Amino acid sequence: MSRVLPVAILAFSFAGCSLNTGAISSGFADTPDTTASINSPSSGSFNPGASPAAAAPRKRSSSEKSGTKVARLNGKAPRGTFEKAPAGALSDRDYSHTHLDLERARTLINAYRKENGLKPLKLDPALTEAAKEHSRDLAKWDRISHYGSDGSNPWDRIRRTGFKAKLAAENVGTGQVDFDEVLRGWKESPGHNKNLLLADAQQMGLALVQDPKTEFKSFWTLVIATRM
Repeated sequence: MSRVLPVAILAFSFAGCSLNTGAISSGFADTPDTTASINSPSSGSFNPGASPAAAAPRKRSSSEKSGTKVARLNGKAPRGTFEKAPAGALSDRDYSHTHLDLERARTLINAYRKENGLKPLKLDPALTEAAKEHSRDLAKWDRISHYGSDGSNPWDRIRRTGFKAKLAAENVGTGQVDFDEVLRGWKESPGHNKNLLLADAQQMGLALVQDPKTEFKSFWTLVIATRM
């Protein structure tokens, strides 16, 4: 089964999921000061039941403007923006050897970019921290989304690390056994592939969080960006 929603570069966009191997992945790309577009999956077995909608970027509180991290980890991501796995959906998969070799993952991504005539990405600690924050949050609530449980979007999480981006993109995957599977799924999905091949991207961060007690088991987040 498969589900794919388009990711529009230069706009808040939420891509659907691809379930060709029992795993789910989702992609996001953005530049600052744009209108948010939230799309729900149009087909497939995972359907949060929300219709496509659009909303202007939310106003920031004074604490957010001053750089203070604001989080309400209450599990209330915006309705229709996250998905959960059916009980036992991935119970037949072996995650005993699942791990992330960050350097190898970067090498694989950059080799793919080189094949397409693009410059390599450099690992950035701030972007890796943004990726870790999101993977931890997804694991805590056992779901896939580009919104954090505090309502944050990828831009919010990047800003919290102090990274000032003029371009940013995020791919998320859940349920994959290894990075090769994650990357293969992202390449096969047009929206995620656009993120991997952003010509102006310069930095990246990547994270994996595992929790055998969850239905999704593994939670992968890739953040790609360029500094101002």
